[in-house]
Amino acid sequence: MMLCDVIGTVVSPSEQTPALDGRVLLVVRPVSPTGQNATNKPRVAIDTIGAGVGDRVLVIDEGNSGRQILGAKDAPVKTLVVGFVDEVEMGGRVVYDHRAGR
Repeated sequence: MMLCDVIGTVVSPSEQTPALDGRVLLVVRPVSPTGQNATNKPRVAIDTIGAGVGDRVLVIDEGNSGRQILGAKDAPVKTLVVGFVDEVEMGGRVVYDHRAGR
C-alpha cells in the first residue's frame, strides 16, 4: 500500500475489457508521508472511492488484491485507489492534514 496524490484522470472512449466498464481511471503519483514526490513514475489506478484530482489517497499496487476487491477473477487489474487520507502522523507530529490544506 502506498500514499499517492491524484494528479489527473484517464478517458478511454474505446472498447475495453468488461471488468473496467463504468470504472473511473485516475493518474496517481506516489508521495512520501510529507507529500514530496516519491518517484517520477505516475501510475494509472482504478478508482473505487470517488476520488478526484488534488486528493491524497491510499493505493494498492498488487493484482490479486485488486481483483478480489473488484470481484473480477480474471481481470487485468493491478492498481486501485482504496481510501482517502485525512491525516498522516509521524513521530507524534502531524506531517499532513487534509483539513488544514498541508
